Formats: sequence, C-alpha cells, structure tokens
Amino acid sequence: MNPELRSLLPDADFADAFSLVVDDPALDAVTAAHRAMERPPGWIVALMALRDVLVRPLGLRTRYDPQLVRTRRIGAFPVLSQNPARVVMGLDDSHLDFRLVIDVTALDDRRREIVATTLVRTHNRLGRTYLMVILPFHRRIVPGIMAQVAHEISPKGLREP
Repeated sequence: MNPELRSLLPDADFADAFSLVVDDPALDAVTAAHRAMERPPGWIVALMALRDVLVRPLGLRTRYDPQLVRTRRIGAFPVLSQNPARVVMGLDDSHLDFRLVIDVTALDDRRREIVATTLVRTHNRLGRTYLMVILPFHRRIVPGIMAQVAHEISPKGLREP
C-alpha cells in the first residue's frame, strides 16, 4: 500500500482496497462517494441496522450517535477531508479507528478508476473481535457500495487490487 494512504491511519492493523473502472469523464471523488454511500442496496441497509442494534449495548457508536448527527457526513460516515480526487471518511472510537478513502483517477479522457480503501486500527480485544466478526460482511459490502457508483453508468468491472 502506498505510504500516503498509510499516513491517513498510522499503525493500521488492516487494509484492503477494491477498484472499479467506469466510463464517466466527469466523475470525481465527491460524486463517487455520494453515489456509493447515500443509496446503498437494501441488504446493506438491513445489515447496518442490525449492527447498530448489536453494538449499542457495548457502548459503540451507531449512525444515530448524537455527536455524529451533527457532523458533515456522506451516508453514515463522517467526512474528514475531501477534494475532487479523494474523499476521506472515518471515525475514531474506543474499540477501533477506521478510514474509508475514495480515490478517483483519470485513466484516459473517458475512463475513471475508483478505488475504495479501508484502513482499520484496533485498540483492544473488543476492536480485534469486532474486526474479525465484520470482515466477511465488509468483503461483500464494499463491492456492493462500489457497484452503486456505476449504477447510473456502465461499469467496466469490479476487482480487488
């Protein structure tokens, strides 16, 4: 992984990335993030609702945490920084910190590559357990939200780099 991405969450315990190439010369990272996060498939919405119910008794933040409701978000995630090439979303919590980074790069005058990188730094046993439990879901959710980027355009393929 490139050092610039690692610097977004030093000492991350987990990192992965999924990419998608689309034929959309006007696509930028902010638009891609909104497409991915604001209209997730119903099965993802149901999983996130179940997650909120299960983690609330553990004292973990949910989408409805009062501090999060007041932050600038794309979908459920607070925006930490954004520009036309990159959006960084994330949250620091007692069990773990995470970053979801959406990068858009021009491949030529028409095609854009969108890369969604996830970085996670765990803090304790709860964080490590949480990460282990959610990883199988994460590996399905990220491609699911990435497909939403191409929902209004014709996708050229989703792959894990």
